[in-house]
Amino acid sequence: MNLSPRKLVRTFYEADLIHNEEIISNYLHKDVTLHWNSSFGYFIKGFEDIVDLFKGMQDSFEFSRNEITHLLAEKNSISIRHTFYAKPIESQSEVAVSHFICIWELKDDKLHTGYMISQASEKE
Repeated sequence: MNLSPRKLVRTFYEADLIHNEEIISNYLHKDVTLHWNSSFGYFIKGFEDIVDLFKGMQDSFEFSRNEITHLLAEKNSISIRHTFYAKPIESQSEVAVSHFICIWELKDDKLHTGYMISQASEKE
């Protein structure tokens, strides 16, 4: 792919991850491990788990996007802070679903090891 680590992460998060299955295989390493601390507990997700997560959202959301507020790079580690927005099938407008901070380590020019913290957005 030959992108800088910072550009690689930005491009991944700027895609509609729910409806673009190709982006997952192009940007996630097959041996990816995501350590996720959420408001529901701690999870470890692999490649297929992440694919299944996004596939599970396809029927609920027409589209998704991330609003990136911070993107910091140091060698092969990238930190990103973003809010995940999606438009539910039943709604006329998009909603902020959750806020995330993730630190990614890259391997073979792909996202390999992630450490993520998330919190559901406040209802308006």
